[in-house]
Amino acid sequence: MHRPLLAALLACALPFGAMADNDDDESKFGLAGVLSAKNKEDLEPIQLGAGIPLTSAPWHLKSGTYYEFEIQGDGSQELALVGPEFFRAIWIDEIVVEGLEIRPLGLDSVEFDEAGEMEIGFLAIKPGSYYLKIPGSTGETQRLEITIE
Repeated sequence: MHRPLLAALLACALPFGAMADNDDDESKFGLAGVLSAKNKEDLEPIQLGAGIPLTSAPWHLKSGTYYEFEIQGDGSQELALVGPEFFRAIWIDEIVVEGLEIRPLGLDSVEFDEAGEMEIGFLAIKPGSYYLKIPGSTGETQRLEITIE
């Protein structure tokens, strides 16, 4: 195929304005804007401690929205938080621990051996019902119900 013809076909295939050089969020984050500040919501922190409810209410998330939340471990005992199905239904952008940014390919669980905080930023993707819970616990307050619509 000739280069001029290929260039013309590519130009026609790109959405209108995709080649424009402007500084709005659309040009920085693509037409979907999934990583723009307008598409970000903060969630209630998860409290990780012996006998403490994880959150005050279930999470209701929207697919395609970027969320951030903190996990705050009080150090009362060594505790983990598991939710493999939930972690596979989201795209994890980053996990921040004491200023260190981690960009994992996936996650199954996290564990706090002592007091500390962790922040997780993610994009909700796959609709469904999920949970995060303290492994081995049976109490309702030790389980966070999550719905992605």
